[in-house]
Amino acid sequence: MKPTLRLALSAALALAPTAALAHSGGAHVHSLAEGLTHPFLGVDHLAAMLGVGVVAARLGGRALIAAPMAFVAAMAAGAAIGAAGFGIPAVESLIALSLVLIGAVIAADRGLALPAVVGLVAAAGLVHGNAHGLEIPSAAAGLTYMTGALLASAALHGAGALAALRLRAAGLVVRGFGFATVAAGLVALAG
Repeated sequence: MKPTLRLALSAALALAPTAALAHSGGAHVHSLAEGLTHPFLGVDHLAAMLGVGVVAARLGGRALIAAPMAFVAAMAAGAAIGAAGFGIPAVESLIALSLVLIGAVIAADRGLALPAVVGLVAAAGLVHGNAHGLEIPSAAAGLTYMTGALLASAALHGAGALAALRLRAAGLVVRGFGFATVAAGLVALAG
């Protein structure tokens, strides 16, 4: 078995038990601290946030700023739409699909045009945000929670970009992360 495939399968199996726990209801959405920690705890969030940074770094130039900003802005919009009571149909499946697409872009190791990258990450941000917006209370606690989630997401974008830039010579490692992200998305879609 190829090392890249083995890495992807190992990551998918390791992450599978927690794949469905990222959006477990509104009990966890009441403070800034919970918002800051949530993107680190859900596999879908962690993979997507780091993945956006990796995609941005691989494209370089304006994408280093444009892709993360598009994700965070769309996430905020999606959260506002969800908090207003409007859910995107099949939002959890779309979140899983966003992992597959982001991971595929990384694994393919082919540059996309900036508008395509911005469109992809904005769509991913919209569905991620909508899932949270549906969970958060309408009180100020929901706003502070989303503020924390947005800040943590931006930090993870930066971490993903920095890792990709530092590992530029180790393309196989970065592509392995892409395959693992695809696998996590497929596991979430199957679950």
